[in-house]
Amino acid sequence: MVTSIDIGTLITRDPKLHGGCPIIAGTGSSVRRIAALYKQGYSAEEIVADKPHLTLVQIYAALTYYHANQNEIDRDLAEEKAEYERLSTLHYSQNKSQQ
Repeated sequence: MVTSIDIGTLITRDPKLHGGCPIIAGTGSSVRRIAALYKQGYSAEEIVADKPHLTLVQIYAALTYYHANQNEIDRDLAEEKAEYERLSTLHYSQNKSQQ
């Protein structure tokens, strides 16, 4: 007997997790994080090897969601990077002023 999966159930949003960003259902893994690894050059197989709590099907679902919503995810990644850089600069400035 063949079991089929409704692919529409693989990605969800929960306002309590990652601020409501899309996540892989049943996990805390965000589509944004999978997309970031993919954009760094990792293949789906390499991503699943790095995140053994996920299946290849889940990784491909996240990548499919990313490609279908690329503008949204890329914007989220850019905002995350800008916030990281802001905090890094702030931390550096605070440490430098204490010396």
